[in-house]
Amino acid sequence: MGGVPPPERPSSRGAAFLAGARPRTLPAAVSPVLVGGGLAIGDKAFRLDAFLAALLASVAIQVAANYANDVSDARRGADSADRVGPPRMVASGVIDPRWMWWATAAALTVAGLAGAYLYTLVGWPVIVIGLASVLAMLTYVGGPIPYGYRGLGEVAVFVFFGLVATVGSRMVHDGSAPGSSYLLGIPMGLFAAAILVANNLRDIHTDGRAGKRTLAVMIGEPRTRRLYQLIIGTSFGCIAAFAAADWTPLPTAIACFWLPLAAPLLRTASGAQSADLIPLLKGTVRLQLVVAMSLAAGAAL
Repeated sequence: MGGVPPPERPSSRGAAFLAGARPRTLPAAVSPVLVGGGLAIGDKAFRLDAFLAALLASVAIQVAANYANDVSDARRGADSADRVGPPRMVASGVIDPRWMWWATAAALTVAGLAGAYLYTLVGWPVIVIGLASVLAMLTYVGGPIPYGYRGLGEVAVFVFFGLVATVGSRMVHDGSAPGSSYLLGIPMGLFAAAILVANNLRDIHTDGRAGKRTLAVMIGEPRTRRLYQLIIGTSFGCIAAFAAADWTPLPTAIACFWLPLAAPLLRTASGAQSADLIPLLKGTVRLQLVVAMSLAAGAAL
């Protein structure tokens, strides 16, 4: 097992809140907005104000989710001292739970303001998408029946960070949601699910001891490793198949040129343990972002 030194505690409250936002995961919120914007350009419907508002709302909701997860996991004892990976701010005593909830509310306020602007552009669908996303965020590891503790996290991520985010990001430009936005939402959702699988594979042992029944804990380590590989392979397969069938713009197939970047990730997923899995999470986030940029460029063409 490789020697990854433990991360240092943040030196200030501002740095602590920045660390709690988990900025390295935020490309998962940016990626579907890029794809939706690219589709809008290709359809000659692109609006810069709609794109920026959707981007702000998406990132703010994910920041709020990361803050809420930090405090909820700490309350349930899921972030123990032997956990591998970046420290959690509430569990490590850096941020008081009340301040973390205030930060969550602030992020949701930003998302709400962006959503209110989008409402003036396309109407009630934005409200439905926003409320559903916030509800899913708050009940992931919070509330009386957190679905993230029942193996449903990957499904929720696929739906909200894939289908909903991509379709919604296309819709805000002119109120329409062509079939290509649903189809490209599938690989975006799969990549987002792969990020969560990588995270849960890293934490499988500490989650199991804490009673956090993620999908990885439920199906076991070997199947989780194969699931990650299956998701990544299916993502690229969908991109290629949809473009070949002319269901999505043909130039979106250029995203498949990033497939070689997946090879080292698949090798890491097949056998790395504990701290050696940290690069898997970071690499999957980067892979989703470059694929999303290529899909957006291909759709714009």
